[in-house]
Amino acid sequence: MSDLEQAIIGFADWIWGMPLLVLLLGGGFFFLLYSGFVPFRHIGHAIEVLRGKYDDPNDPGQISHFQALSTALAATVGMGNISGVAIAIALGGPGAIFWMWVTAVVGMATKFFTATLAVMFRGRDRNGELQGGPMYVITEGLGKKWWPLAVFFSLAGLFGSLPIFQANQLTAILNDVLFPAQAAAGGHPFINRFITGLVLTVLVGIVIFGGIRRIAAVTSRLVPLMVVLYFVSVLAILLIHYDRVPEYLGMIFTNAFTAANYHGHPALGGALGGLIVLGARRAAFSNEAGIGTAPMAHGAAKTNEPVREGLVAMLGPAIDTLVVCTLTALAILVTDVWKTGDENGISLTVRAFNEAIPVAGKYILMLTVVIFALSTMFSYAYYGGKCSAFLAGPSAHKAYTVFYVITILIAAIASLTAVESLISGSFALMSIPTMVSALLLAPHVKRAVKTYFAEGKDKKR
Repeated sequence: MSDLEQAIIGFADWIWGMPLLVLLLGGGFFFLLYSGFVPFRHIGHAIEVLRGKYDDPNDPGQISHFQALSTALAATVGMGNISGVAIAIALGGPGAIFWMWVTAVVGMATKFFTATLAVMFRGRDRNGELQGGPMYVITEGLGKKWWPLAVFFSLAGLFGSLPIFQANQLTAILNDVLFPAQAAAGGHPFINRFITGLVLTVLVGIVIFGGIRRIAAVTSRLVPLMVVLYFVSVLAILLIHYDRVPEYLGMIFTNAFTAANYHGHPALGGALGGLIVLGARRAAFSNEAGIGTAPMAHGAAKTNEPVREGLVAMLGPAIDTLVVCTLTALAILVTDVWKTGDENGISLTVRAFNEAIPVAGKYILMLTVVIFALSTMFSYAYYGGKCSAFLAGPSAHKAYTVFYVITILIAAIASLTAVESLISGSFALMSIPTMVSALLLAPHVKRAVKTYFAEGKDKKR
């Protein structure tokens, strides 16, 4: 491993320490209590908004509520749900999933606040087009003197939005499935990885150069398909091993406080602290609550009511972590492949599918992963493009997009640990301005919620 890779890994491990954990989890708990549990009390209304009952084509914005959530989910329901969960279980055992759940629950409140603010404090780019996201929340909500914080977010976002984790793990599973003999021999030849990366570059480029409307159109079709396909395939695995499900559900809770299967680095004073950090880090990587990516998608929604988009956004962590990540976790646990000690992310999930559904299982997972990874890369291109446009103007978007697709080739041949650490480290940096601005502007959200429901806007259509 090179000195650069070691530095990246060391930085990611350092920044995901106690202060950041307090900011994300503590901030999420604050939002949960401060809102009076509004996100959970109005899930029914959120679903009605998502179904389009309140859509108005004349409202400002670029995409519908459903397309905004689909774009956000396309980014979060991805390799973090398959590979990331596998890494969490390999390092922490079943107990890591419990702390992912805790992070997701408070993350729902965080998403509600950050997405509401993304619509409430939209700004205009240098072309005069309405835009949303933490950088605009900071400059429009906190004032121009906070501009350096917005720049800090955008710079971190340029790297956090890169498709390198998805490209790396998609290359791995394609080679695991299509060239099993070479994978069993200890690796994937450079030429295979390069060709895979080249094909991915072309596919992603075709979509992302079309902008947010094309990305939203594609992801709104891919996201429902990929969630249903994955749900059905994992349900089949759980039915095959139905007798093991209660046992492992119990272990998720018991191991969460004993850290019996944790063998990562200790944190916060011991193994339990390390397990909590692992779960929080993996959940943040998966659902991105508090990171600032999703508000960029939700900020583009066609609506005059920020609270409505906040309610739609808070469904994201529920779908992403409480449903999809849990499905992956149970598939890995009930097949007992997690006991092998294989920490190579996606390969562990491939083994679970192979064990439960011989021959066909790996191909089903491969198809699902292709959809997951591609949809994530489509959305991340939009996020990174918005960050570059904020920093250097809309003309910089195209230059960033070219750079973006080139990194797919690089990621196809890079090591998993370095790639994952670069993204998670960038996410950590992005979360600082996102959470700080959301906490400072939280009273605006609380007043908007009070007005929204007092005026019966949840009843008007």
